[in-house]
Amino acid sequence: QVQLVESGGGLVQPGGSLRLSCTASGSIFSIYRMAWYRQAPGKQRELVAGITRGGTTNYADSVKGRFTISTNNAKNTVYLQMNTLKPEDTAVYYCNVVMTSPQAYWGQGTQVTVSS
Repeated sequence: QVQLVESGGGLVQPGGSLRLSCTASGSIFSIYRMAWYRQAPGKQRELVAGITRGGTTNYADSVKGRFTISTNNAKNTVYLQMNTLKPEDTAVYYCNVVMTSPQAYWGQGTQVTVSS
């Protein structure tokens, strides 16, 4: 079993910043990719950003230039630095980890609310 613990969500004003963290623990043998998804009310879950073990990143067009994904491989932790937040960034953010097995795991989600 793999456990994912997320932190860093909250309420922020438009233009503000937040940093999300997600740490994987348990039966971790080889992580292939870590990513952040989000789901707003009434919408489908969408990919926000992903990063492979080798450091290759990809971002949703809506967050390019504002969000940065990074990892601490030694700590099996992935971060999402979110700058210049907009009300449309409001959603529950989920951490996703894909192993080379290739099993995938999800975090419990953390709420991000951008509002004045």
